[in-house]
Amino acid sequence: MHQAPTISVIITTYNRPDALRAVVEACFAQDDLDFEIIIADDGSGDNTRACVAALQAAAPVPLRHVWQDDLGFRAARARNLGTLAASGDYIVFLDGDCVPRRDFVRRHRRLAQPGHVVCGSRILLSEAGTGRVLAEGIDLQRLGLGRMLRWRLAGHLNKLLQLLVGWPDLGRTTRRFSWRRIKSCNMAAWRSDLELVNGFDESFLGWGHEDSDLVVRLFNAGVMRKDGAFATEVFHLWHRENQRDQESSNRQLVLRRAAERTTLAVRGLREEAAGG
Repeated sequence: MHQAPTISVIITTYNRPDALRAVVEACFAQDDLDFEIIIADDGSGDNTRACVAALQAAAPVPLRHVWQDDLGFRAARARNLGTLAASGDYIVFLDGDCVPRRDFVRRHRRLAQPGHVVCGSRILLSEAGTGRVLAEGIDLQRLGLGRMLRWRLAGHLNKLLQLLVGWPDLGRTTRRFSWRRIKSCNMAAWRSDLELVNGFDESFLGWGHEDSDLVVRLFNAGVMRKDGAFATEVFHLWHRENQRDQESSNRQLVLRRAAERTTLAVRGLREEAAGG
């Protein structure tokens, strides 16, 4: 039995207040409310600021908002700023378009294990399904089996089994690095381990693989990976694909760091903490 960690949920967002509201309200409905929320904002405008203020007024848990200038895709820095603003010793990263199930925090707490990073999984919603959820205020937590099946058959959900079957905390740790299911939209790590590798690397250019880079560097530092599937699923709302101009070069950089056993981010938590 591991000591229960103090949890900070860091939610990244950028100019999508309707999705952010759905995500945060699902956090408010958790069956474990012993956590705080940090909204890590990658330069959103006034609509998001107003949304966050309204959510803060109704929040049953501590909720903070950290913001940076809009200078392009800088999710790595937003997450680092969120980590520095957090008070928890265990950090759960969640994207502002990933709606957690009611037991999300409780499940992550149960999977938390010293020396491990947990990579969760997601259920993808279609464009039409996402439109209905946001326009009609559909509570995804209350979808009954019949409706979930209809949504799956209609293509609004890309998976169903993960919503119906749970998997205990057995056989989840792997001692080899794998690219599979590394998504910073649903990932958890101990703050001390993030500090050990200097957090997310802000030197990555454009979209792609800064999350894989973090897991590689944690692995190189001796932090094992733990699979959070069939326990920590989130509903990932549809969005247009980001530009992936740098994806190939970013992947090559991660492969090189894996081979070279790199552990430290070039620019990360330490530089932000120092104000550099």
